[in-house]
Amino acid sequence: MVRYLTLSVMLTGLWSCGTVTEQQDSAPTVKPDVSKIPDAVPRAEPRSKYGNPASYEVFGRTYYTLASSENYVERGQASWYGTKFHGKRTSSGEPYDMYAMTAAHKTLPLPSYAEVINLDNGRKVVVKINDRGPFHDDRLIDLSYSAATKLGIIDKGTGMVEVRAITTKKEVVAMVDPKKTVAVANATPTAYAVTEPNTTMAKAAVFLQIGAFSTLSRAEQIKQQVQQQIEERVHISSVERAQTPLYRVRVGPLESAEYGDRVASRLMGLGFPDARIVQE
Repeated sequence: MVRYLTLSVMLTGLWSCGTVTEQQDSAPTVKPDVSKIPDAVPRAEPRSKYGNPASYEVFGRTYYTLASSENYVERGQASWYGTKFHGKRTSSGEPYDMYAMTAAHKTLPLPSYAEVINLDNGRKVVVKINDRGPFHDDRLIDLSYSAATKLGIIDKGTGMVEVRAITTKKEVVAMVDPKKTVAVANATPTAYAVTEPNTTMAKAAVFLQIGAFSTLSRAEQIKQQVQQQIEERVHISSVERAQTPLYRVRVGPLESAEYGDRVASRLMGLGFPDARIVQE
């Protein structure tokens, strides 16, 4: 679990619930009825005094906290954490409650709210992001036990999800029951149209991203190095960010996230530690 974040203990203060430790994490012995646990209710909150540095370093890697969660949408692998961290402090200073609808994220501001969609079954939840992590290269978000149970990824341990930040009241709607709405604190009550959950979502393409680079020459160099080590197709995908192109070196598309994990493990052993699964 992530402890209080201070500049003097930057490294230990960001030890994630998702890091590897000797103690095994687990689900509670007595399983609650998560259908009775409501989703998080997005509301306006001040930034946490803890957990929001401009940047921080964990395991030799630097992470940059986003200035805003506006327009944030990303797909990747979700994991979960349970009894090992229950009751311990999160990066925001709040105690971790595995029965609450919360999550950990490496770069979104604390606190933030987000809708998380399981891309395999279409299930959706709304969580409050109040923690940092998971610090595994192939993981995007760490969900509480209840959130992971609602999404149906507890037994498997991980699942491919889409994380969509909620930043305006128009986005705060009932995610499960179309007859209900979720009220924003201090907002004028308004009813919004809600569609049924999509249970027949198109299968997203799975890629293994080796890294993202500011220059095409560096991306080409990494591409060639990776291609010499594996048989799978390696390519470069560019994206505009703040009027500056970013060149992403990717492997795929791959047949599944599980296969991507195996390829990532091979590449990490060959000196490419930043490989992670992405979907789009």
